[in-house]
This record gives sequence, C-alpha cells and structure tokens, in this order.
Amino acid sequence: MSAVIETGPGVAVRMLALVAGPASRVIALDRGRPVTRALFERHVRAVAASLPPARHAVNLCDDRYRFIVALCAAALRGQVTLLPPSRAPAVVDAVRVDHMDAICIGDTDLAPAPPAYWRLPDVLDELEGAPLEIDGDAALLIGFTSGSTGLPTANRKTLASFVASTTQNISAMAGLLDAHATTPVVATVPPQHMYGMETSVMLPLLGDVAVHAARPFFPQDVARAVAECPRRALLVTTPVHLRALVQSQGDDASFAMPPLAGIVSATAPLPQELAQAAEAAFGCEVREMFGSTETCIFARRRTAIDEAWTLLPGVRLSPQPDGTLVEARHLAAPVALADLVELLHDGRFRLCGRNADLLEIAGKRASLGDLTRKLLAVPGVVDGVVVQLDAGTNGVRRIAALAVAPTLSPNDILHALRVQMDPVFLPRRLRCVPALPRNETGKLPRAEVLSLLQG
Repeated sequence: MSAVIETGPGVAVRMLALVAGPASRVIALDRGRPVTRALFERHVRAVAASLPPARHAVNLCDDRYRFIVALCAAALRGQVTLLPPSRAPAVVDAVRVDHMDAICIGDTDLAPAPPAYWRLPDVLDELEGAPLEIDGDAALLIGFTSGSTGLPTANRKTLASFVASTTQNISAMAGLLDAHATTPVVATVPPQHMYGMETSVMLPLLGDVAVHAARPFFPQDVARAVAECPRRALLVTTPVHLRALVQSQGDDASFAMPPLAGIVSATAPLPQELAQAAEAAFGCEVREMFGSTETCIFARRRTAIDEAWTLLPGVRLSPQPDGTLVEARHLAAPVALADLVELLHDGRFRLCGRNADLLEIAGKRASLGDLTRKLLAVPGVVDGVVVQLDAGTNGVRRIAALAVAPTLSPNDILHALRVQMDPVFLPRRLRCVPALPRNETGKLPRAEVLSLLQG
C-alpha cells in the first residue's frame, strides 16, 4: 500500500505502509501468543509516543518482536535506525562517534548501559491511531558490514528498497513458504544483521510470515522454538548453527527437531556435505542464499545438489577484473562486490572466490577459502581459518592460521597440511586456540583474528 502526498511546490513524498496485510494477520509469536497486525500497530504507536527525541536510534533489542516494534516506532518518529555489526559496547561506541545524536533502544537492563539508553517496558503499552506509514524513499536504517575483511562500512536502506527486495526474497523461498497459510519463521541470526533483517523482520512485515520472537542459540532451544509454532516452521540459520543441529540430531538422544517446512542458510559458505547431511537429518530442503549487506539477497541455490547459483528476478551480474557489479530493482545504483563469478550459459553463475582471497606466491596461485577448507579437513580440527597478514616492514604479507583442535598441536596440523598444500602456502604462523572469535552470525572480524594471531 502506498500513497503520494504533496508537501510543497513540486515536492512529492511517497508514503508506504510499514506492515502489510489485513488487521487480523498474525505477524509474530511473542512469548507464546500470536500478535496480529492490529495489536502490533498499537504497540508501535505507544512506543513511538514515548521515544526521546533524536535523529538516530541504535536498536539493541534481543527479543525479535521488540526489535521490530522499536524499528517501526523509530521510523514513525523520523529516527534512522543504526545497526552496528555487533552489540559489543566498543562497537556500539564506534558507531555513535559518527552519530552523536543517537539514542540506544533495548529490551533488557545493560551493565554498563550505553549513553542515552532507553529501555522498552516489559509489557508494551497500546495506542490507537492512524495506519503506520512513512516516507518510503527516506532512510529507514543504516546497516554496517561485519568487518570480516576490514573496517565496517555503512549502507543506507529505505522501506521502498526493502519492499522490492522482499518481493524477490519471497520468490526465492517458493516451495518453502506456505502458499495457503501464514508460515512461521524461527531464526538463529540476530535481526541486527542484514540477512536477519531481510528474513526475520521484513518478511513478517511485508509477507505472509509470522516470526518467532526468540533468537535460539543452542540446538535444544531451536527445537523448542520450532515446537511452539502452530505449523511447520521455516528455519533461518547459518552454517555454524546448522552444523551444531546436525551433530545433535546424530549424537544427542534427547534432541528431537520437530518437522520443518525448510531451512535457509547464509552469512558464510555452506559446504555441500553439510547441506546433504542436514537434508537427510531433517527431511526438508536446505536452500542457501547469496547476498551482502550492500546488496541484500540476490541469488539462491539448493546446495545439496547444485554448485551454481540462480539469480533472483530482475538481478543482473557484470563480471569485473576485481569483482562483480550487481544491478537489481531494489538497488538505487549498481553495487561492486569483491566476489569473482563465472556466468553460465543458462543464466546461472558459479562463485569463484573473492578478489581479496586470491593469493599468488612464487608464480603459484591459491585462495584463502580453499586453504581454510584444507585446514578444516584435517582430522581433529574442529574449527579454523587461514588469513593473509598485513604487509610487514619488508612489504611481505605472510600466511597465518588459527585452529581449534583440542587433541592436536600446531606441529601436528602443519604435518597434515604438508600433504595437502604446496609448501609456499603453508601458514608461517599457526596458533591453536580454544575458540575462534566468531560474531553472532558466525563471521570472523579480521581485527579480532589478527589480535589472536599476534597474541
């Protein structure tokens, strides 16, 4: 639903509804009870009326329903929501340096609380009023990249762009979403991440989806949330969480996942063997999504049987010497990504790696992604990553690695890698650590990886 209103000579504003569907449509499952669009709008109006004045709002809500309420309430007040790549205090402070006028909205008591912290009440008030509409072309939020390849960068998003991208995402999930009833969604990813925003915030706002308010982390919590849904749920997750679920299904006699409508995965490459194991374990399709904070989701594949990716409607890729240019209806301008692709004759594409991951040493070539896969293939390595260090005083960028391997020493791992890798690509520094510093979506911020390697 949209309307155009005149605000002055030659100036028109396109007003878009923040939530679609009839007043009776269920958009969320909040603490065991269904929330209709009508109730949601009353919650949003009441929160919007109580928010302190500000130009920006950092949304730190952990409960997914309260996150959505706070996002829409801020939009009604004309406040642009800021989504740092992490809710760690130092990361939030870094974002606020460039947005000193921002308030922080949360749903729990934080210690220490960030400056200008405003906490949602435990029981949300209700307020009647006009339908929820905002300027569709004004900034709704600013999402920040994860920092896995360097410093986080800001990306402005509008409601109009999300309307277009959500239409594409619904087509990407055809067969996983119920065509005749509202589909429940359970998500392990935080709503602050763009993948979580698209699949667990915008889908229930703009599509026939009802999201579970929780963000379960452990396998038993995921199964409990799925069991609380009125019908088969779509699970939105990551390879890290999916691996834990598959292991629990096979090793934990007390674990039982209720039947699922399907599984969606993103944020990191999904190994084909893991996708196949998940489909066998849970009896449903695993569909992998490809996208970024800059572009949103623009391709999909069934990883268990497909290597190539299928573009979503209206998306066009143009390979460049150092990456790929993405054009889509929901993008104001083409976006350049560092990913290298090969376009196939049937319109699909094959991912060939990232420009920043490609290595050339002594006339030989490799990729950090492939080297990491070889590290993970070493028996006894539970988790790991191979990186290229920043250039030293001599200009040389050496290869290093972190590994989680409780039963192995660094020498054991290097001995195994010598069989799989050309000697020029062997890590010159390899540290065994108790755990990798993965963020809430399983990604590895480069700064924290380098800190561990230096320590």
